Amino acid sequence: MDKKKLDIAIIGAGPTGLSFALNLAQSGLEVALIDKQSIESIAQPQFDGRDIALTHLSKTILSELGVWQTFPTDAIHQIKEAKVINGDLNTLTNESASILQFDRSDDPNAPLGYLIANYQIRQALYNQVKAQPYISLVCEQKVKKLHTNQDTCLIESDDVLIECKLLVSSDSRFSETRRMMGLSAKMKDYGKVMLVCNMKHESSHNNTAQECFQYDKTCAILPLAENTSSIVITVNASESERLLALDDMAFCAEAESMLNHRLGKMTLISQPIAYPLVGVMSDRFIGQNFALIGDAAVGMHPVTAHGFNLGLRSADTLAQLVIKAHKKGRNIASKRLLHEYEARHKLLSKPLYDATNAIVALYTNKKPWAKVVRKVGIRLGNKALPFKKLVTHRLTQIR
Repeated sequence: MDKKKLDIAIIGAGPTGLSFALNLAQSGLEVALIDKQSIESIAQPQFDGRDIALTHLSKTILSELGVWQTFPTDAIHQIKEAKVINGDLNTLTNESASILQFDRSDDPNAPLGYLIANYQIRQALYNQVKAQPYISLVCEQKVKKLHTNQDTCLIESDDVLIECKLLVSSDSRFSETRRMMGLSAKMKDYGKVMLVCNMKHESSHNNTAQECFQYDKTCAILPLAENTSSIVITVNASESERLLALDDMAFCAEAESMLNHRLGKMTLISQPIAYPLVGVMSDRFIGQNFALIGDAAVGMHPVTAHGFNLGLRSADTLAQLVIKAHKKGRNIASKRLLHEYEARHKLLSKPLYDATNAIVALYTNKKPWAKVVRKVGIRLGNKALPFKKLVTHRLTQIR
């Protein structure tokens, strides 16, 4: 068995794990990323149908990591406006009372946010990481045992024994590491399946993201290139199976109907891919010489598009605390440092997680009282300028 001794080990070489490692690239700390995947899978991620909505702060973080600058221009798609639509588009009689709208009233030429394909983000992060001399990748290794004491962590995988000062887990919302470290989490099965695909359409999307809460399903439009959108349909499992079994022409007809033909004739570019929806909030984000980042700490419902952005924030927050401690010659895995990370990230993520779940619960409730509350909420939201400014500020803040 090979033995490695280093400063920080990261379990999970997904986008959050890669971004955390990249944050530390200039610190002089020796870092290893451990993953079950092959190096080929990490180096050349495959298209998975998902397009990620990024805030301006995420753009700032990725720019500071030298990643944003490497995206091809045609890979970055601007969101100029966002709409939340309440009710079945086919039966709306008063759009102004049923649509909550967000835009950049402060700067009409500036975007609310950006969309980039998930696999392109992963590719760009890996390309930056592979060039860093203090970051190594330990691939095709399943973690079997973990042991932490006051000073170190020991990680035993298939072929490698790693000793490190700080262990960081970024191995998905179903984190095996979190469980091995004895940290409990609250899982929420939303009882829905998300179908994602890219489609061409006759009418312009006007760079507008739309989320339509119909009473038995949710349908979203994420604007990509001209007359091209990512379509996200959220339904129960049996309905998702029915939709997946349709031929291309029938599926397109269903999508056109769900959107009340707003985009005109639609054509599939990529086949629909299904993702079961499960949320998670870990009760603790830290342990002895240990921290959770990304989905391992908080796995969000995608409806508010916070998941990836929160993951980047968690990696950025922890990395800055670690770098600051290292520069001052302090313990990079001290209780004080880890508690500060947990407090800061929980303060940010817990309200967003709870609010997102409340929105999902309300807008998928078929009961008459819920429909009334939704209508009132949208009417008040459109009139409440401070509320709109707060939401827009969250999307557009830089630091």
